[in-house]
Amino acid sequence: MLQSKNSDYAKLHFVVFLWGFTAILGNLISIDAIPLVWHRMWMASVFIFLFLIVTKRTDFKIDKKAWRIILAGVIIAAHWITFFHAIKISTVSVALACVSTGAFFGSLIEPIVYKRKVDKSEMLLGGFVILGLYLIFRFEGNYTAGIITALISTFLSASFSVLNSKLVKTNSPFRITFLEMLGGWLAISLFSLYAIYSGSLQVSDFSLNGMDWLYLIILGSVCTAYAFIQSVAVMRTLSSFTVLLSINLEPIYGIFLALIFFGDSEMMNPYFYVGAGIILSTVFADILIKRYKKKKLPTGTNPSV
Repeated sequence: MLQSKNSDYAKLHFVVFLWGFTAILGNLISIDAIPLVWHRMWMASVFIFLFLIVTKRTDFKIDKKAWRIILAGVIIAAHWITFFHAIKISTVSVALACVSTGAFFGSLIEPIVYKRKVDKSEMLLGGFVILGLYLIFRFEGNYTAGIITALISTFLSASFSVLNSKLVKTNSPFRITFLEMLGGWLAISLFSLYAIYSGSLQVSDFSLNGMDWLYLIILGSVCTAYAFIQSVAVMRTLSSFTVLLSINLEPIYGIFLALIFFGDSEMMNPYFYVGAGIILSTVFADILIKRYKKKKLPTGTNPSV
């Protein structure tokens, strides 16, 4: 069991690195957030469907219970749209720093979903997240709209992470990921049809150039289909709160990559990095707290961490 958990930790952190690269791709792709996520989700759906066909799985079948998974897909679509929009109206670094608040939102949502008491250590870590976020708001006020949009995106991310931690107990990761991608794509398609009809979107907004296609194929296959299946699979042994805290490492990878790809445009006020550092430190604090609690448990107890 310990070897399995260590393997899942390794998979999770590789997935988090891919998600950090996702922000870079989102900034490189020339189209706006809604068309971008529409393309991302149909591509991911196709890649997963082809994999299920080749491996002769039947996980993609839709039954009466599929509506919960499809609803989670709609939440994911909204999360991605707000996330990429936050990048477009601020910077990659600002949007990614706000992603780290997911653990705080998760500590509020998870007790409601699982009907358990609020964990005091999770709330303490959440308090440090708020402090770090205050520093980012205080000294990067010119990106207020981007920060607020990114926080909305992160709340949605925490919501579907907690929801997925329940869905994975009765559904395979492949089924969950395929139906969520398909459900999100259908929801965006319906919204886009209405937006085109009302004139707020144009069909030309969905057109791609040569490099857009390359970036979206990488985004839809490796950074979405593969990464999302793995992220759902590890929830069988790792708690949603630990997954959300591990996502705190996404900004480290993403901000580092942003400096490489975009240079000076991603340089922030020093207090930004202090605030981001406080937020990111919660992932290491969580590991220490979980280990301490595990040592205090009676022999034979095997908590999910």
